[in-house]
Amino acid sequence: MIITCTRCVMNSTVPGIFFDENGCCNYCIEHEEKVKLIPANKKDAEKRLKNLIDKIKSKKRGQYDCIIGLSGGVDSSYVAYIVTKLGLNPLAVHFDNGWNSELSIKNIENIVRNLKIDLVTYVIDWNEFRDIQKSFFKANVVDIEMITDHAIFAAMYKIANKNKIKYIISGTNAATESIMPDEWQHFKFDLLNLKSIHKKYGSLKIKNYPTVSIWNIAWQKYVKGIETVSILNYLKYNKNEAMNILSETIGWSYYGGKHYESSFTKFYQSYILPEKFNIDKRLIHLSDLIMNNEVDRSQALLELQKKPYDEIQIEADIEYVIKKLGMTKSEFSNYMSTKPKSHYDFPSYAKIAKKLVNIYKKNRYN
Repeated sequence: MIITCTRCVMNSTVPGIFFDENGCCNYCIEHEEKVKLIPANKKDAEKRLKNLIDKIKSKKRGQYDCIIGLSGGVDSSYVAYIVTKLGLNPLAVHFDNGWNSELSIKNIENIVRNLKIDLVTYVIDWNEFRDIQKSFFKANVVDIEMITDHAIFAAMYKIANKNKIKYIISGTNAATESIMPDEWQHFKFDLLNLKSIHKKYGSLKIKNYPTVSIWNIAWQKYVKGIETVSILNYLKYNKNEAMNILSETIGWSYYGGKHYESSFTKFYQSYILPEKFNIDKRLIHLSDLIMNNEVDRSQALLELQKKPYDEIQIEADIEYVIKKLGMTKSEFSNYMSTKPKSHYDFPSYAKIAKKLVNIYKKNRYN
């Protein structure tokens, strides 16, 4: 029998879950603890935000105060909106990995036009990127999106250095992104793991794909002086309110799900993860929003009764993805039926790196 948390919608199918005497799970308790630590929930929250903005402005060395990633999704779009309202002059960077949806492109165009900010589009070498993606399929590991997330940060550091920018402003936030089982993703900066998987299963020599190691990130921070700031943690962030503001002020449109501004991410989260890995990310997304008082638990439970993908559209989506990846239907069918493997079946430095990151996180808001 599946046991569901009495407070959020995480359930006993999730790795590492346990419940207290009230039926409340460890994930929503941890969410609450993480949110308590962010600047937005300190008594001097306004002062902390002002000090941060003043510090960012004081480190300006070129045309821009900071660099922001812009995917067309709600979090990154709201970051663009808020930093301009706070008086900063950001350089927006869009990472084009070949999977952009039309709606995300329209959102980005509306943002840069209405907010009057400059945009750089970092276009990935598609043949290389596809070869790395296909190698992760062949490895049967869970975090195929690691390839995109890794390259985005690597590209941001590259562009920040080129433009003498000392602050990278991200859209990550505790309010709507605190819940995540370790088994559902891999450490994004595990360059050893990424290279090992591609070396075993890839077919192209990689020359242009941007990479960054945990050691290089430390170099960027402590030697180059480049800081990464989660500015939404300095605000009382509410995703629904953010979407309303973006819609009313810059003509932004919702795309139907978390990170669904990418056609691959939509397919990966709604079909590959639940069908191959028995992972339904709606559990974490809805639970975060319940904890942030944005979604009613009963509504979330009703949502989870539906299929995570459109049963009418899914065949067309499968055909589109495998054609774009250069796979046959039989290859994809074989992939979906093959037993998943752990990222740790390949060389990795994720465990030691995550320990170092956790030490840093404990001290970053002190």
